[in-house]
Amino acid sequence: MADRPVPIAEKRLMDVKLGELGTWLGGRDFTPNGLISAIRKGHDRYYNKYINVKKGGIGGIAMLLVGYVAISYIWEYDHISKKCIFSYNFP
Repeated sequence: MADRPVPIAEKRLMDVKLGELGTWLGGRDFTPNGLISAIRKGHDRYYNKYINVKKGGIGGIAMLLVGYVAISYIWEYDHISKKCIFSYNFP
């Protein structure tokens, strides 16, 4: 059996070719309800892939913690760089 062609609007972003990107973006729902639905879908996919697994590990939680640390560092970078503890003037 041959694979049925999937409409561009139903493809995932990783499956869309560069020439089809405009058509794919045109098929997205950018209303507030559509954005909330997309965020919820993404959260559910993440949760089911990394958190809600039978043979679980620390991967999903570690990924969240690393992301939190990276975002916190980016937000506080200006503050940290002005108070560098290594900027000691030797006599």
